Amino acid sequence: MNGPSLARRQRSLGDPSAEYPLFPPLTRGCPQTSTAEIAYPLDVDYDYDQVDPRLFAQEPGTDIARWSPLLPPLEAPTLGEGGTPLVAFDGVYVKDESRNPTWSHKDRLNRVAVSAALASGAPGVVVASSGNHGASAAAYAARAGLPAIVLTSATSPPAVQAFARAYGAKVVPVPIEARWPLLREVVDRLGYHPVSNQTVTHTGHPFGPEGYKTIAYELFRQLGRPPAAVFVPTGYAELLYGVWKGFRELRRLGVAETVPRMFSCETAAGGPHARALATGAPAAIVELGRSDAYGIAGPVGGHRGVLAVRDSGGEAVLLTDEELRDAQRDLAGQGMWQELSGAAGVAGCRRLGRDFDGPVVCIATSSGFKDVGVGSESFPAVPNPTLDDLLR
Repeated sequence: MNGPSLARRQRSLGDPSAEYPLFPPLTRGCPQTSTAEIAYPLDVDYDYDQVDPRLFAQEPGTDIARWSPLLPPLEAPTLGEGGTPLVAFDGVYVKDESRNPTWSHKDRLNRVAVSAALASGAPGVVVASSGNHGASAAAYAARAGLPAIVLTSATSPPAVQAFARAYGAKVVPVPIEARWPLLREVVDRLGYHPVSNQTVTHTGHPFGPEGYKTIAYELFRQLGRPPAAVFVPTGYAELLYGVWKGFRELRRLGVAETVPRMFSCETAAGGPHARALATGAPAAIVELGRSDAYGIAGPVGGHRGVLAVRDSGGEAVLLTDEELRDAQRDLAGQGMWQELSGAAGVAGCRRLGRDFDGPVVCIATSSGFKDVGVGSESFPAVPNPTLDDLLR
């Protein structure tokens, strides 16, 4: 059933008639439709007529290669990504992506993106990231035998920097505004394969969201139907778009009848997709305020998120750090410790406070271990402790 990849070409999200070969991945957006103000991502197109519907009869499990016909070629070895649990919580379901190998959803993207680096013959991979993406890219590069450079910010959590270094990556803290020019120079001069964004509005790696489609396939099997709504922590919206595309494919193949409404859950300190949707723009860049939810706090949006929310009939939900902390605390109280950004799906669902005709899924993206300041607390030892001390 699994078989080889049926990926055939890249297609512009700015103009679907603009088509390109599957390789090389166009990591700087569509060259025909992009402008100095807006960069349009590439999407991967498949030979859908050749997909065996029995592909979706299998149970979810680790290694996304089980869905290989609907993924780009997987050259990189697996670390056991995917197959994450769906946990009932407070009247909804939480898809806990912190159970992936490096404790975040990014493992699904990097299995696909590092595979592209191998297939392209690149001597290494480079990523600009302050958190999950850098650690995940470092892990999959190490597994594939490729060196990795992680350009991070000096304010990124020390634990996350140590995480990436443990895999052998060269982790280089640089000023935030210098990360992307330096990344492009590494690509142009060293030939490293970029697995993060290089454009004025977000395009990222064209293969990246394909890994996130597997969340939709798993949810369909876990629920026995598509959910009515999916709430997604949203920074650049690759996750949001990938999940939406996966459900659209299920409907296109006649496996499912409906597609859920998609909700981008963004920090109120930024919210570029909320801005684009409100103004009718294909993508937006906003001024970024202060937020501890660094994983989703960014000034730059992309066209993928706008498409997913608009065409699914969803909405953008803006959240304060206080709302995120409330959701984070309540998830932890039920045994699911998420980083602040990772709790945005639950916080967004609570903020909207709406009933849906069917199950609702909130995606939780990453372990609370990765938050800023985690591990810096100190608690004095109790001298000569007794049971009375313990009870107090």
